[in-house]
Amino acid sequence: MALTVFVAGATGVIGRSLLRLLRDAGHTVVGMTRTPERAAELEALGASAAIADAFDEVALEKAVAAAAPDVLVHQLTDLSTGAGAGVREEGVRRNARIRREGTANLVRAARISGVRRFVAQSIGWAYAPQTPPFLETDPLDVAATGTRAISVTGGVIPLESAVLDQDAFEGLVLRYGQLYGPGTWSAEPSGTAPLHVEAAAYAAFLAVDRGRSGVYNIAEPGGALVIDKALGELGWNPDFRLAGQT
Repeated sequence: MALTVFVAGATGVIGRSLLRLLRDAGHTVVGMTRTPERAAELEALGASAAIADAFDEVALEKAVAAAAPDVLVHQLTDLSTGAGAGVREEGVRRNARIRREGTANLVRAARISGVRRFVAQSIGWAYAPQTPPFLETDPLDVAATGTRAISVTGGVIPLESAVLDQDAFEGLVLRYGQLYGPGTWSAEPSGTAPLHVEAAAYAAFLAVDRGRSGVYNIAEPGGALVIDKALGELGWNPDFRLAGQT
């Protein structure tokens, strides 16, 4: 069934691949961007453009209401980094803020507009310390300290709670492993739970109309994350890659 899908973070590394998948499946896609200059990029990817900032509650509410989406997909991050510990910590704080405040604003806009389903990006390395692999039911690291606390308790936990602890829509959280591939920081698999960026986009695409509310680990098999739930309920394939270019 063709749906109207609102994608926040549409020009990001996952968002661009996701737009292509949604377009090719026949869905109507509205991509959110903060600047009018990025509108042409979204239109080239087959989406309409919505100009809004995740921290502007009023503009965001209007943008989502105008799109009237069936599904909202949240792929917003702020991952810009630089040299030096202080710069890196500031980047972690910015990313935590968009997960905390941006997600709350998106959830509010989705609820007001009657969105039926909300799919959000999270991370798969926020679990409390234990011997891996990790199941979705394992606890997150609520006792984290330092920079990890900024990320986990200041960003990941508020994001997931906002999406899951409500009854206005179906909420799905995708806990991604460490991304690699085009547009990412690594061309080859790295980390304890590697994940190709196009396979990550495919998981979000499937979650638009598959799977029950809840959390899904998304990573390649054999690593730190148990992915049986994503394989079974979403029908996800970690080997998925986009064919060709547009």
